[in-house]
Amino acid sequence: MSVSESWRNYVESTDEWLQAEALDSVRAALGSIADDVVAAIQQEVPDYARPLEGRFGASIRLGTEVALRALIGDEQDPSSDQVYRRLGAGEYRAGRSLDALQSAYRVGARVAWRRISDVAAAAGATAAAQRSLAEAMFVYIDRLAGESVEGYAEAQLSDAGDLDRRRRELAELLIAGAAPEAPELVRAAELARWPLPRRVACLALLGAHAERARHRLSGEALSARRGEATLLVISDPAALEREAARLAERLGVRVGVGPVVSPAEIPGSMRLARRAVALASEGEPSVVAEDRLADIALGAAPEILVLLRSRLLAPLDEETSASRARLEATLLQWLRHRGSQAAVARELGIHPQTVRYRMARLRELIGTSLEDPDRRFALELALRGGGSARR
Repeated sequence: MSVSESWRNYVESTDEWLQAEALDSVRAALGSIADDVVAAIQQEVPDYARPLEGRFGASIRLGTEVALRALIGDEQDPSSDQVYRRLGAGEYRAGRSLDALQSAYRVGARVAWRRISDVAAAAGATAAAQRSLAEAMFVYIDRLAGESVEGYAEAQLSDAGDLDRRRRELAELLIAGAAPEAPELVRAAELARWPLPRRVACLALLGAHAERARHRLSGEALSARRGEATLLVISDPAALEREAARLAERLGVRVGVGPVVSPAEIPGSMRLARRAVALASEGEPSVVAEDRLADIALGAAPEILVLLRSRLLAPLDEETSASRARLEATLLQWLRHRGSQAAVARELGIHPQTVRYRMARLRELIGTSLEDPDRRFALELALRGGGSARR
């Protein structure tokens, strides 16, 4: 039910109301009463102590007149209740809280009641009628204030939605590589209320709670989507690696952290962040790209790695899958530890004799390639790129 409808229902349920003569007197005085109300609001509410000009002044004046006419039971346009919602929305868009408007309602009610009571009494309204009017007036003012609160909240939600959309658009421009001085980027940053910082961090997140993680990261984050990944551009990179690791563990998301860069370098940093998150795992949910550049480089050309594996590891094709997996794991650790059988045994959790047996088998299969430095390097690339696990 609208505010005006609630008021009319109240008036109709009142046994005694202002006599016709008193009602006419009040109606005739409404213009001067509205002037007194507006003047008192300007005098007593600091935020309104300025010329009531333009849309702001028109809204205050209209809101006062609509309220006064409703108070004496005059028929109102159904859309008149929107005046108070617009007042609330206007306060939000002016960057003020609702405190000033609530104060204006209280001042207006007090002044209006004093003037209406004087006019009604002079016209012969009974005390009972005036009491009914006073009670109804303050109930009505409370409801008007409620309408303004609703209008304020609606404007806030609408603005938040617009801001999110504009920030997504800005994120898309930055990730696409728009130059920081490009007019469309400068304008997008202004609309998004996101001044371009000197340095930013780029993150890629995977997981059901990526949005929750985004809201909990420090700094104002711009976000975009690429497939299943949430991409973030963060204006406050300080302590980001530590915070990202903590959120990854707490929320069960996987995080790839790109290098801290200037806005012009965002596309490259974001590519590294996306490759880093592809390396993340349950045991390592947060990966810093700069700590894993070699692994990222290996994953950058998968078709080359497939060809490299197929050629260099072809001698293992006749092995069973279990045997091949053990031999590959042993060879990778042997290459990493420069032939130290003791280190390989510790790494794989097997007996050194087992290492010697497997390496003898590998020499049979691969031959002199194990003695050539370049071939050893190529073998390690092939094994790392294939994701050989410990066995």
